[in-house]
Amino acid sequence: MKEKIDILVTIDENYLNPLQVMLTSIYLNNQDDIFKIWLIHQSIPQEKLDLLNKQAIRFNWEFEAVVVDESLFDKAKTVDRYPKEMYFRLLAGQILPKELKKVLYLDPDILIINPLRPLWEMDLKGNMLTASTHAGVTNIINGVNNIRLGTDHDYYNSGVMIMDLDMLRSVVKIEDINEVIENYNAVLILPDQDILNFLYGNYILGVPEEIWNYDARKYSSYLTRSLGKEDIHWVAENTAVLHFCGQPKPWDEKNDTRFTVLYENYRMLTKNYI
Repeated sequence: MKEKIDILVTIDENYLNPLQVMLTSIYLNNQDDIFKIWLIHQSIPQEKLDLLNKQAIRFNWEFEAVVVDESLFDKAKTVDRYPKEMYFRLLAGQILPKELKKVLYLDPDILIINPLRPLWEMDLKGNMLTASTHAGVTNIINGVNNIRLGTDHDYYNSGVMIMDLDMLRSVVKIEDINEVIENYNAVLILPDQDILNFLYGNYILGVPEEIWNYDARKYSSYLTRSLGKEDIHWVAENTAVLHFCGQPKPWDEKNDTRFTVLYENYRMLTKNYI
């Protein structure tokens, strides 16, 4: 029997609908697998959690919501730019049950369009996380971020990550996060992602973005960089994670990318499962 895949999401109430769409896309494209969804949150009403649980039951999955213990954040810097939710995925090892050893973290602004098991079964080779870098055509963004953050490794997007939770428990400390916020506040543009790269970039195993974290805004960049190989047909067959980074989101009226209609299709299909 295949190993169950544990999915982690960390959202507030505003992202419940996109999360439901993402879960539907996982279900429809991973029919041979069983999932457990872990939701770390602080204040989502029970009636909203019940809707997610109902959807999970429809898929024959498990669902568990974990309310964050307030005492965990007694020492956290939680000013306007750094709300408590920022810490949830960074401190997932401390928040989730100790018997849980590995999760696949996913942002909610994602569609899963091919199987996730190859990522789940990937050998981390002693690393704490897997993640992808969004390199663009020339990879200039890595150089810019290395200068900005003083790092010497790729700049990773934190939206899709296999997490070795035991390693997170031993490596990630809230005191280290606070120190970075204290000393580097002026250069932190995407606070939790920047902190992830600054503190833990050397613990990350890079995985191909075109498969495991495809930036839906950048179709032309992928096509150009691959010399025409990674066209829409290639994406449909090979890409597993389609990530709607940035703004506007695909559920916004102003969004109009090559993949907006695909998202709308999954949004309509989701109505059959909620």
